[in-house]
Amino acid sequence: MASIDFSEEIPRLRSTLSSIEQVTDVDALDKKIADLEKQASAQDLWDDVDNAQKVSAALSHAQSERRRISELASRIEDLEVMVELAAEEDDPDTLAEAEAEVTSIHKTLDELEVRTLLSGEYDERDAVITIRAGAGGVDAADFAEMLMRMYLRWAENNGYSTKVMDTSYAEEAGLKSVTFEVAGPFAYGTLSVEGGTHRLVRISPFDNQGRRQTSFAAVEVIPLIESTDHIEIPENDLKIDVFRSSGPGGQSVNTTDSAVRMTHLPTGTVVSMQDEKSQIQNRAAALRVMQSRLLLLKKAEEAAERKELAGDVKASWGDQMRSYVLNPYQMVKDLRTEYQEGNPSSVFDGEISGFIDAGIRWRAEQGKNQD
Repeated sequence: MASIDFSEEIPRLRSTLSSIEQVTDVDALDKKIADLEKQASAQDLWDDVDNAQKVSAALSHAQSERRRISELASRIEDLEVMVELAAEEDDPDTLAEAEAEVTSIHKTLDELEVRTLLSGEYDERDAVITIRAGAGGVDAADFAEMLMRMYLRWAENNGYSTKVMDTSYAEEAGLKSVTFEVAGPFAYGTLSVEGGTHRLVRISPFDNQGRRQTSFAAVEVIPLIESTDHIEIPENDLKIDVFRSSGPGGQSVNTTDSAVRMTHLPTGTVVSMQDEKSQIQNRAAALRVMQSRLLLLKKAEEAAERKELAGDVKASWGDQMRSYVLNPYQMVKDLRTEYQEGNPSSVFDGEISGFIDAGIRWRAEQGKNQD
């Protein structure tokens, strides 16, 4: 006997998919794909490399989303046929296969459903992530670098492009801070739930006595502004310093004279850029990130939600949102959602979609409770 009532389960799967199709607006998605395909086929597309990459990424993500919806509809149809054949032939193996397929379809529907929760004002934007080492000395700097690698690997695995914009190396090992862009549809909406203080507990590789060390790193996620946002910054409000950047460990290697530090005098907001090849490029990149941060500050002031939007993260005890414990046991746990994984190595290797999906659902639930 089957443990699943397929006469109830299959209509339930169809109903869930129908809801996702309505929220996604499949007709609008098809029109978007057609428009992007037209842009992608233009002969002069690659005359503007940045725009070409954005068009290509947007098309790839839109086609992937549409394909997943179409494939799910086909899988549900195939599932129904499979169940009918199993019943006609009294085939327990096919019935077991159908049950496994139900579980698999549910998982894919859950993943698609999470995407429908991304409806914030800036959720469709590219994201700019800044990671800063907090309390914990050299272990915290090493932790910051581990987090950077984790997010870069996640982005690579999920088809997002990345670009490191600024890197400040710690003297002994790791990073004091790093800023990088994650480009692709809904990058900000997806990654914004990662903002907060992250805590690492492990036997320190930098302690010759092998003691357990707790260290912290702050993750800030902001949306990248677009030209249509019209955030004007008077020149008199900006202080721009040019300085020489340095390579890992503070050594005089890979040095340039093109690094730029931009300070917005009215708010004290500071942005540094040093990973572009020229001072002009670093200045342009710094201005975009500065505009993004000032845009968030403006919106936060209007909504009285500055801490939530701008990420007032202290990177110390009492403020953590996720713990990565490597000793005395192995566990990564999100303290907001209670979602956890028992394999920290895979998490640090970029397997964080479970945490992100749980965070998006948690945020949506919090929003309902506040309404």
